[in-house]
Amino acid sequence: MSATPPSAAPSAPGVRSVSLRSGVYADSVRLMQVSREISALDGVTAVLVAMATPLNLELAANMGLAPDGDSSPEQLLIAVRAESDDALAAAAAAVDAALAARERSTGTAAAVPQRTIGAGLDELTPDDPALAIISVPGQYAVAEAADAIAAGRSVLVFSDGVPVEHEVALKQAAHAAGVLVMGPDCGTAIVSGVALGFANVVRSGPVGLVAASGTGAQQVSCLLDMAGVGVSHVLGVGGRDLSEAVGGLATLDALAALDADPGTERVLLVSKPPAPSVAAAVEAAAADLSVPVRSAVLSPETPDLTAAVETLLTDMGLDVPTWPSRPGPAVAAVPGAALKGLYSGGTLADEAMLLAAPALGDIRSNTPLRPDLHLGTDLSATGHVVIDFGDDALTVGRAHPMIDPTLRLEAIAGVAAADEPAVLLLDVVLGYGADPDPAAALVPSLTAAARAGVPVVVALVGTEADPQGWSRQADALAAAGAAVFASNAAATRYALDLLGAAG
Repeated sequence: MSATPPSAAPSAPGVRSVSLRSGVYADSVRLMQVSREISALDGVTAVLVAMATPLNLELAANMGLAPDGDSSPEQLLIAVRAESDDALAAAAAAVDAALAARERSTGTAAAVPQRTIGAGLDELTPDDPALAIISVPGQYAVAEAADAIAAGRSVLVFSDGVPVEHEVALKQAAHAAGVLVMGPDCGTAIVSGVALGFANVVRSGPVGLVAASGTGAQQVSCLLDMAGVGVSHVLGVGGRDLSEAVGGLATLDALAALDADPGTERVLLVSKPPAPSVAAAVEAAAADLSVPVRSAVLSPETPDLTAAVETLLTDMGLDVPTWPSRPGPAVAAVPGAALKGLYSGGTLADEAMLLAAPALGDIRSNTPLRPDLHLGTDLSATGHVVIDFGDDALTVGRAHPMIDPTLRLEAIAGVAAADEPAVLLLDVVLGYGADPDPAAALVPSLTAAARAGVPVVVALVGTEADPQGWSRQADALAAAGAAVFASNAAATRYALDLLGAAG
């Protein structure tokens, strides 16, 4: 390892140490855990242990802990500020101990042989069931997925950063082999009752989901569960599958697989707005299936996932329930204020923009409805803004915001401190893989926002059976001053009411 000399910023109180280490790598979730462990030490006032990606360097600079000189994303950034030299030395020793503990737990190459998907599958017989899960940097994912397909196995590619032409090649190969590629960038799936990636604890039942959306699939499956309806499978296909470039290759295969599944009686297709030609091809294919297929595809004409679930329930002859909510304390409307949507789920952010734009006009975003509304790098812009903190550009070298809330907490603090009147709208997504207690991290920031006169509205996506518990989280968020809704569409409409706009 090598380290640069510590840097100092005289404008910030206390003492600090900022170093860059080469030849060290740890995954973003573990580094987030190390940062939290060190920040809890006595006398430590700020800490960031992360890979030196541009986003993390910007975060360090905002904390007054930018490194001196050049850096590269392959280096490990260790930045600490403390009240005294003794506290700083203790923090530095604790960082080294935490990183060393991680290396010991990983083991040596001799103790834990490095394995590929191909090598692992070689030990299985053709009759052994197996679904390969790929979660490696995007440049390595394609070869691993190709090995699994060649072995006749379906694949879930959690990795992002896979070139679109490689995605097409993988899905064409999978179709020829009679297997399915879920992804790339497939964050949510449930296969035969087994939750993969970010997924919720939902009951088993007759509805199959094909989803080019992770949080969209979670919203739909959770609402179905609240209505007493279970799912057979949730087959994620990756956010690009319904684009012109990919042509719905995995969607078509997933629809066919659910049509052949005896436990699936109805299918719901969940997606952000697809390419028109691809939507037409998928619609035509769905019409030829024996199982009825309903659409929960977002568009300006159909902007509401909750309404799609309600239509499906009506089709099944079931009553539409009153979706759970917690009103929170009474707050005054703030007509003329700005909508500030701070989301961890891209589809939920899109749904909020589609619902709000007719009433509010243009909404700027890092994932906008129109290219001319792109925020660029200014995530603190004035006016109506919706940010998807789960977008790939904001997760390079960082854990997803459903795990690491740091960037969103900073944005909430910025909204609370700004002079601009605002209504704050955000999602909190529960389930496997997510923060074990997201309310605990959010409550201080939401309380501060409410005290600053910023109404807070939360779309809480989850079920009572999730490890975090929907009601437990809802009660904690409501106690902090938030109005909480199980439906993102209902949360958005409530925020529009506070803004004095018709939703």
